[in-house]
Amino acid sequence: MSETFDVCIVGSGAAGGIAAYVLTQKGLKVALLEAGRPVDPSRDYLEHVWPYELRNRGFGKGAQLKRQFRGSEFWSHLASANLPGEPYTVAGGKEFYWYRTRLVGGRTNVWGRKSLRFSTNDFKARSLDGAGDDWPIDYEDVAPYYDRVERLIGVTGTRERLPNLPDGIFQPAPPFRCYENLIKKGAAKLGIPVIAQRFAVITQPHDGRAPCHYCGACQRGCVTASRFSSNQVLVPKALATGNLTLLSESMAVEITVDDENRATGVVYVDRSAGQTREVRCRAVVVAGGTLESTRLLLHSSSRRFRTGIANSSGALGKNFMEHMGGSVSGYFPQLEAAKPFNEDGILSGHAFIPWWGYNRKNPHLRGYHVEMGGGSQMFPGHAYGTDGFGSGLKKKVRAMNPAVFGLGTHGEMLPNSQTYVELDREVKDAWGIPVLKIHFQYGENERLMFRSTIEALQEIVVASGGKVRSVSRDLRPPGQSIHELGTARMGNDARTSVVNRFCQAHDVQNLFVNDGACFVSSSDKNPTLTIMALSWRASDYLAEEMRKGNL
Repeated sequence: MSETFDVCIVGSGAAGGIAAYVLTQKGLKVALLEAGRPVDPSRDYLEHVWPYELRNRGFGKGAQLKRQFRGSEFWSHLASANLPGEPYTVAGGKEFYWYRTRLVGGRTNVWGRKSLRFSTNDFKARSLDGAGDDWPIDYEDVAPYYDRVERLIGVTGTRERLPNLPDGIFQPAPPFRCYENLIKKGAAKLGIPVIAQRFAVITQPHDGRAPCHYCGACQRGCVTASRFSSNQVLVPKALATGNLTLLSESMAVEITVDDENRATGVVYVDRSAGQTREVRCRAVVVAGGTLESTRLLLHSSSRRFRTGIANSSGALGKNFMEHMGGSVSGYFPQLEAAKPFNEDGILSGHAFIPWWGYNRKNPHLRGYHVEMGGGSQMFPGHAYGTDGFGSGLKKKVRAMNPAVFGLGTHGEMLPNSQTYVELDREVKDAWGIPVLKIHFQYGENERLMFRSTIEALQEIVVASGGKVRSVSRDLRPPGQSIHELGTARMGNDARTSVVNRFCQAHDVQNLFVNDGACFVSSSDKNPTLTIMALSWRASDYLAEEMRKGNL
């Protein structure tokens, strides 16, 4: 392209959308590269579609989609672990589910929208138990940016003053469902708090967006933009400044550098035209999602960076983390065959159990939180696993609809030397670029935590007056939390980390990695709110450094 931009951002999801919003508001000229196509909510979002309106009732041809994790005709066109022409490999014949999107807005199109702040304990966990590493920043450094993100996107919740879960700026939370009130009463007997889940879904009019209408299908999209997504909130605001050039269907393949080891631009494939082009810029922000960003960085080699740009430490691709977890399903006999009533609300549980391992002696380090789902719903998930046919099947599904619920955990994973990513030079994508090879192995601490959580979840079900239906036999397959983190970690020491405390590469002054790749630890918290807060902080710093003439 003939124009030289101030900044080129790779990826339009949570991190990239925030960077585009902040930098264009400050008057910088920004090019935003997105590998996917634009989103048309009226066409792409199917939250109000009934199963009988779809050709294969939501299961896919031959029920193929339903046999895959999270596969569904309602949203398989939005995200998939099997992108045509874009494979990935997993070492040792193991499994890893890498869910990707090719849409403007990235995975915010399908994000579950749990919005939890990290605490000081999360940023400084090594100081507490000696495992892993502390972040080079603390909660006080990020707190103002949590405030800004929550004000911008809208987050529901309640103020609880819990030591390991900082409160935020909240809209009113939706009421608990019937089964959630029963769980809250039962958990209280065990000294376990149950509080309102914190969602990036608005319950009051906000910034021209209508409040949630409680259809309960957030993951399929939201035509009213009541649930936050980058493509409906951040990208439009950036475009409105006149400072953003959005390049969709543009897949970044290499970051170029000059003889002084400064980034000069991004080479990309125009997927619609099948041509290779380049954006020239004064600074590059990588925000394509942890694994996509790491693949791009590894593929951007040069005379100095033969193993990937900004990789003098050799840390790029290492310290890969994901959230571990297991689940228990149960039901309340007293709710069987109850009269149906509308409990749809916001997707998944309106309540959750924050990490409470501090009040017992655990066999494992770190902690976890418990998310829940259930209640009387328009699209009852338990129907998929109910045997039968015709009217008999319908009666069983309706009878159990208010009674069935599930409890699942997100637990912190400690980095280990067996879990990392690299380029697979033997396998190429449709454009001839080496694909990512994933090495993944849970450690002993995750297995100890899994057994502890399964015991705790069953205790909660019984204390609440419920019956256990099923129990996870093993850790959920890796990748299914869709919380990939840590492959370009943040640190003060350039010998052991990739970026500094402002997400700026140690080796390349005008290169920033704003997404989950910069994480030092995973915490037990869903990471997207923290990703957005860190991206805002990094973007403020980038703009100020550019104003000073340092970039």
